[in-house]
Amino acid sequence: MVAELPSPESAGELLEQVLAPLLDDFQQSFSRGQVLLQHCPDRVLPAAGRSELKDRLDRAQAELAAARALRQAAPTPMALEMATIAPWHQLVLEVWSLSAALRAAGVTLP
Repeated sequence: MVAELPSPESAGELLEQVLAPLLDDFQQSFSRGQVLLQHCPDRVLPAAGRSELKDRLDRAQAELAAARALRQAAPTPMALEMATIAPWHQLVLEVWSLSAALRAAGVTLP
């Protein structure tokens, strides 16, 4: 039995159902990382580390905004390459690690 390929319309809908929430999650995590950095004392992450992480979060948020704008401007549904998304996943893991370190240090988080 040969499986039928999805129609371009249904493939585009599926792509949106998967990718749109993922991009929302990235945005939420990057924003949360910015908030965590504002409450992060030197004993958890020194100033240089906070500055470097803030710069990477800023860059990732700009890349995410550009990817969303490009996807919206495209005439057909458009995916993102793993080479684009993989560093964002790594950054999300770093935000989670920072959150855990702050909690372990007894820092009250908003």
